[in-house]
Amino acid sequence: MKALSEQEIEAKLLRFPDWEFYDNAIHAEFEFENFKDCFSAMSRIAFECEAQNHHPNWSNVYNVLTISLSTHDADGVTIKDFKLAEAIELIVEPVED
Repeated sequence: MKALSEQEIEAKLLRFPDWEFYDNAIHAEFEFENFKDCFSAMSRIAFECEAQNHHPNWSNVYNVLTISLSTHDADGVTIKDFKLAEAIELIVEPVED
């Protein structure tokens, strides 16, 4: 899998307003009501990561989840990262009908 160019990444980020590109990865920070809600989202994200066989660099402090995505094999951001970011967005901020 080939790393995307900075221009391709910036164009794709237009669909992901919660995400930023720096340090050769895309990054987002999500704040929840409390630790339990944050940890619950992390658990749901973990199942999606396993399903996609793609895993984030992430950290959690109380109710804040910080996520960085890059594809180590490609030494940069790839389509895989945006596919996982899209899944994370649906878990963290589900679309209401």
